[in-house]
Parts: sequence; C-alpha cells; structure tokens
Amino acid sequence: MKSFITPRFLMIAAVVLLAGVFLFPLWQITLEAAQFPGGLRLNIWINKFSGDEGGGDIIKNINILNHYIGMKYIEPDSIAELKYFPFIVYGMMTLGLVTVFLNKTWAYATWLIIMSVLGILGVYDFYLWMYDYGHNLDPNAPIKIEGMTYMPPLFGEKDLLNFYVKSYPRMGTIFLTISIVFSFLATWFRKKQQKDARI
Repeated sequence: MKSFITPRFLMIAAVVLLAGVFLFPLWQITLEAAQFPGGLRLNIWINKFSGDEGGGDIIKNINILNHYIGMKYIEPDSIAELKYFPFIVYGMMTLGLVTVFLNKTWAYATWLIIMSVLGILGVYDFYLWMYDYGHNLDPNAPIKIEGMTYMPPLFGEKDLLNFYVKSYPRMGTIFLTISIVFSFLATWFRKKQQKDARI
C-alpha cells in the first residue's frame, strides 16, 4: 500500500497547484512612460483583467490611449476565453482527482498530455489575441504612423512609440507550470513502481 502513495500525492499536489490560476494573475503587461509614473500594469487572469491599483482604471486608461492610435478597446465581457477557460480548469481538476482514484500510469500520462497541450494552446491563443490587438487598427484613428503596429511582446520587452512595454508571466503561470511538472513526476513514479513490481 505504501508504494502507491507517491504518485497519488504528487497528483493531488498537481490539482491543488492548478487552483493557483484562480488566485494569481497568469500574465502581466506593463506600459512605462513619462506621463505615467510607476507605469500602467495590466494583469491577465484566467477569468478577468485587473490593474495593480485594483480595478477598472487601468483598463480605462489603456483604452483612452488605444483610441488615439486606433487599437481596439479592451472589453473583458466580450472576450470568450475569460468565460470558458475557468470551466476547462475545473474540468482538469476533476479529471486529476479521477486520475488519483484510478492510480494508473495511462491515467497520469493522459492528464499530463492534455494539460501540456492546453497550456501550449493557451499561450498560442494569447499570442493570436495580442497580434489582432496590435495589428487590426482603426484606419480613422487620430494618430496614424505608416507601417506601425502596436503588438506587445508575448514574452520580453520592446519600445512602442513613447512607451516601453514589458510582458512576463506571473504567479498563476508558475503554479500552472509546477502543476504540470508534478503530474510528470507522478507519471514517472507510477511507471517505475510498475516496473519494480515485475522484477
């Protein structure tokens, strides 16, 4: 019985860590400029946007800037991913608990593969959103610069007009990554247990 504890413990830990995406932002985009001392920080959660100052002011300020250069307004209620991503996470947490109950190598491996693919697709979806956000500009914007686009970096830093933009993962993504690592360890330990049992 003792030999079955490690994979199950690791998988339970993976499920608990996955819940961290509801407690912390996944990503943060910071806009630094002289007119905004301290910068404008947009936190991207699994189900919402927020600013470090804690509310809609950050989105309002960014939308005012967007108006001048023709970028779309950020309207969280119109972003479908913010509505259905939480249900995907709930589903994976439930599937993780089923995996703990089954305690089979294939079940651990299946959860690991699905979670890894979902993570990659989530980053790709984020990239597509930012690409559209930075390239699909209003041709009637007050400020137009030929050939200029305003896509923030997916990961890293860059200059956009008079703004210096930073884009980096936050604690929610770290929790998600560690959850996937723990599920990998659970799969590896369960496979090792089966191999040792045959010796």
